[in-house]
Amino acid sequence: MTSSPRVAESVAALLLLALGASLLLAASRKSVTIDEEVLIPAGFQHLARGDFRPVNEHPPLAPALAAAPLLVLGVEAPRLEGLGLSEAQQSAHFSVPFWRANAGALRAVSFWARVPAVLLTLALGALLFVYTRRLFGPLAAVFAVALFTCEPTVLAHGRVAHTDIPSALGLLLFCHALRSYAREPRARRALLVGLACGLAVLTKFSMLALAPLLLAAGVVWVWRAPRRELPRRQVLRHFAVALLAAWVTLHAGYYFDGRALESSELARVEAGGDGDSAASALRLAARVLPADFVAGVGYQIAHNREGHQAFLLGEYRTRGWWYYFPVAFALKTSLPFLMLTLASVAWAAWRVRHGEREFLYALAPPLLFFALASATAINIGVRYVLPALPFLCALGGALLARLWGARRGRAPCALVALACVGWMALEAWLAFPHYMPYVNQLARARPGWTYLSDSNVEWGDDVGALAAYLHERGETRVTAAVLSERMLSYHGIEVVSPYDGAGAGGRPRYTAVGASHLNGSTVPWT
Repeated sequence: MTSSPRVAESVAALLLLALGASLLLAASRKSVTIDEEVLIPAGFQHLARGDFRPVNEHPPLAPALAAAPLLVLGVEAPRLEGLGLSEAQQSAHFSVPFWRANAGALRAVSFWARVPAVLLTLALGALLFVYTRRLFGPLAAVFAVALFTCEPTVLAHGRVAHTDIPSALGLLLFCHALRSYAREPRARRALLVGLACGLAVLTKFSMLALAPLLLAAGVVWVWRAPRRELPRRQVLRHFAVALLAAWVTLHAGYYFDGRALESSELARVEAGGDGDSAASALRLAARVLPADFVAGVGYQIAHNREGHQAFLLGEYRTRGWWYYFPVAFALKTSLPFLMLTLASVAWAAWRVRHGEREFLYALAPPLLFFALASATAINIGVRYVLPALPFLCALGGALLARLWGARRGRAPCALVALACVGWMALEAWLAFPHYMPYVNQLARARPGWTYLSDSNVEWGDDVGALAAYLHERGETRVTAAVLSERMLSYHGIEVVSPYDGAGAGGRPRYTAVGASHLNGSTVPWT
């Protein structure tokens, strides 16, 4: 392997092409997840009709991008206004007429709605290459991309029309723009910082954490301006440009919609113990921010306060565990990547302590993001820390590049580097295309659902395969307790709930139970 920039770019491009082919092939074999069942129709409403209310608990960028190919394909869905539904019913059932109207083209709609997600994953890999090369050199960048293309969580969610990969791209883009401005303060680069911040927030509400980070960066810029022989007034203008760019970008994502925030949209926030103060703050924010954005933030505040039913290592909670994401990461990522992550984080911390501050741009973001995720009450998937993975790939790539170029024991060190990447590639190949339930050797003594639940083990993307299995055996009915079971009806399968009576037709011949139902984490509470 060489450190030549052109050769490095070529190798990285080939790795990303292989990743894209793998993701597209997996997308063609897997049906939509339970979240995509709602987000794809929501994106269609966002893009075609400028209506953000059906699913405003997520920012609109990822759903709208998923729906973009559907407009080109001529997909049409009934208007909600003509269905005779109340506003509450529209919010709860708006996805049903969409899938019902497109049941005949279910595979095509599901596949093309995921193509933008695959493209965003490739864009994330390309930006990872650029970011790592500027920090640690071309060889480290190639290794980083190799780790990225073999990482099971990336392979599982890189084909899903959801907010996780877009938010990872948004965070990396923001850090890249921030570093570029720090190295060379210019108005144009400050503008890019603001644009990146706005785009990141449009991908996922957790990216709101970038707002205080941008404010803190602005204070540091102004404070350090004299040391860099820059007028403080000029740096203040740059900071104002960044803030304005972020604000305009956020409004653009909501089509500059000027509707007023409705009192009903904050009902869940007000129901909490500190709901009045939170609701007052949100009403104040709605004067300068889009109403649907503020309503979405309110939904997430209420959701985090109420918690979410979760499962970890045999325990059930609604408020989560502070150690959930470290444990999920340790079980869901491949063993060589886990060991490489631990080694590279310790190595990077040592390098920072000895004055190599460039390592902070790869070390600080994942540590801060894990800390932020561990402070939340929503523990339903390792995908929530996916934005940290590119930075861990960058650190791992830097360590592997150092091993590859070691002066002492070069052959053994190079062998370790190759073995690490080769082991990850083998794990990825053996798991294809079933990356969603992947667990490493630490958790293979028992089924994965005995350790974790929800999108870690089952997310409804095998419903199409289940329907095909039943049709092959002449069955059109099934007793089912699986995520996204409603999609079975669009595949021509009638679902009988195991929690209700069998009905006039009696119990079907087959029963399907999903992994999250097996461990009880998604069984309806009584």
